[in-house]
Amino acid sequence: MATLLYRLARFSFRRRWLVASVWTAILLALGGGALTLSGQMSNTVTIPGTEAQQAIDHLKDKFPQAAAGNATARVAIEAPDGQKLTDPAAQATVEEMLAKVKTAPGVTMVADPYQAKTVSADGNIAMAQVSYNVPATDVTDSDREALKSAANAAKGAGFTVEFGGDAIQGVPATEATEGVGVIVAAIVLAITFGSVVAAGLPLLTALIGVGVGMAGVMTVSGFVDLNSNTPILALMLGLAVGIDYALFIVSRYRHELAEGHDFEQAAGRSVGTAGSAVVFAGLTVIIALVGLTVVGIPILGQMGIAAAVTVAIAVLIALTLLPALLGFAGRKVVGKRARPKHNGKPALGERWARHVGRHRVPVLVTAVLGLVVVAIPALSMQLGLPTDATAAPDSTQRKAYDLISEGFGEGTNGPLIVVIDSAEAPDPRLAATEATDSISRLPDVAAVTQAQFNAEGDTALLTVIPKSGPSSEDTENLVASIRDQSDRLSGATGAKLSVTGQTALQIDVSEKMAGAMVPYLSLIVGLAFLLLMLVFRSIIVPLKATLGFLGSVVATFGAVVAVFQWGWLNDLLGVESTGPIMSMLPILLIGVLFGLAMDYQVFLVTRMREDYVHGADARDAVVSGFRHGARVVVAAALIMISVFAGFVAAELSLIQSIGFALAFGVLVDAFVVRMSIVPAVMSLLGKHAWWLPKWLQRVLPNVDVEGEGLKKHLDDRRELEEARS
Repeated sequence: MATLLYRLARFSFRRRWLVASVWTAILLALGGGALTLSGQMSNTVTIPGTEAQQAIDHLKDKFPQAAAGNATARVAIEAPDGQKLTDPAAQATVEEMLAKVKTAPGVTMVADPYQAKTVSADGNIAMAQVSYNVPATDVTDSDREALKSAANAAKGAGFTVEFGGDAIQGVPATEATEGVGVIVAAIVLAITFGSVVAAGLPLLTALIGVGVGMAGVMTVSGFVDLNSNTPILALMLGLAVGIDYALFIVSRYRHELAEGHDFEQAAGRSVGTAGSAVVFAGLTVIIALVGLTVVGIPILGQMGIAAAVTVAIAVLIALTLLPALLGFAGRKVVGKRARPKHNGKPALGERWARHVGRHRVPVLVTAVLGLVVVAIPALSMQLGLPTDATAAPDSTQRKAYDLISEGFGEGTNGPLIVVIDSAEAPDPRLAATEATDSISRLPDVAAVTQAQFNAEGDTALLTVIPKSGPSSEDTENLVASIRDQSDRLSGATGAKLSVTGQTALQIDVSEKMAGAMVPYLSLIVGLAFLLLMLVFRSIIVPLKATLGFLGSVVATFGAVVAVFQWGWLNDLLGVESTGPIMSMLPILLIGVLFGLAMDYQVFLVTRMREDYVHGADARDAVVSGFRHGARVVVAAALIMISVFAGFVAAELSLIQSIGFALAFGVLVDAFVVRMSIVPAVMSLLGKHAWWLPKWLQRVLPNVDVEGEGLKKHLDDRRELEEARS
């Protein structure tokens, strides 16, 4: 592979105008496609295979007037001091406000609290349920503002009016931090290279790669129904790995120039060696992203595939466009920092590697114990989805939640919808009565409403109000208990029972995510282990890499639980509320962190492997590998940490948790695992780290990532040229 990439890089260097023109044409063509062919992306989120989703699909078919799966809002109303909502004047004000709510865009029905008997016993608090004709993801900001503005007159009269429900929560929008990340990346790259041109090349190629990837996603959206969140992961990772891969190759290019090679040779050698590492680093990221399709949630699968394609584009650009741009840059890519120094002082990376080598056991024990301690809170991780209870304390959602809890109990914020399919039942109404009675007797049930039937009379709905809040373990147990009634009800009456609603859907999503975590981990770790074994021709190095990654993941889970579930350091980080960890976070964290962790692993250890294969002592190879690779890994990690940490300043706890998890995960993996545990283990094992059974050596193809074949090829060619001369 090294020889092939060497030739590709030299071709790109010599034919730089052609290569640059081809990539420009691709960008323009896909950009044109994005402008002319792109379709309207959907905000609809479905969770196939869950009982809650199946019940929603059944209701859409048999009971469309129930508007299952559509957005709902809860209007919490509190009377002014000294008044009751049952007073004639107060009731008139409330009914006038609700009449305005009915005229808000998308609203199909408003339940009058006086008729629905949702006025608290003391007359201080009332709740009105609002139904929409579209899912929550399709409710726009203007729709939400129109709903809230309907309460202005009542608020002016002294009433407290707050809004909750998924219609108000909507789709959280992240602050635009990509620009901040690019600025931080530019600063780090300028410090690392000491050259504006050298710093600019990774940024330029990363932005081109992201542009091609995003334009491709938008073009495809004209032919395939994509969720509007699909480009998010592609944008984030495309920018991240695009900078990382170009950074690694440019760093090696400057090293080859310092060794005395001309520009074309330096480009070929840097891509032949560092480019080989980029190929396999990219493959590990792609494996992790494509593996998201096994989770069984379409939005995650789409995000994974889009991001995987963008990563593949970043690899191709690093191997072809970057050598062409190096040809255009000429000597400008070499800054003052690249000039040889004669003070005899070794680089910081080399000094650190020697320190770890001398104290390998204490460093290893300290690092592993540190990971274990930080990971302890992960044992109590509770997964869930954002609810009004986890909203910021000063938000209208949280205030509505608290008012409704005060007036009617926490469970009113998360009603359960029980669907009774009586198509095969001889007496549908008897089946509904039997279901109502059995559910009413279950623990944690506050109330069960009267059954409502569709026009055909073969499907009925019951609304169950739990005593506990939507995110509580008691409510989760109640959902399981109601579902356990299905077999008994079917045997006694012939009817089938299922549970849906926002709370049940959240429970099902959390369980599906938790169930997919182990298969997903097994898939990506297993495939990456095989890939790394192919790269390093060792069993120990891939095993160490995957175990180190698992240590980073569990430590990050522990830190996330401590901050966002337990409330540690909340004031310092600006986290205003705590609650269950978002269900999708562990899967996303595993995928993203795995890709970046393997990048750092490949970047560091391939240079150790290269020096070892070329004759260096195993422990000396660790030091030389750090001398050449530590600066690159530190720079890449600092860029990623800064980009992800920007999300911690977001207003939403959900976005804060994602930013914190990724920033902390990269910090731990880069500086604790790759920069401490890796050199300690490699130094401890010495040449045994590169052990591979002889039968496996014969079976595994030699991909020559370390450039041994390339070195032989160049030596043979030089000897041939000398013989001719």
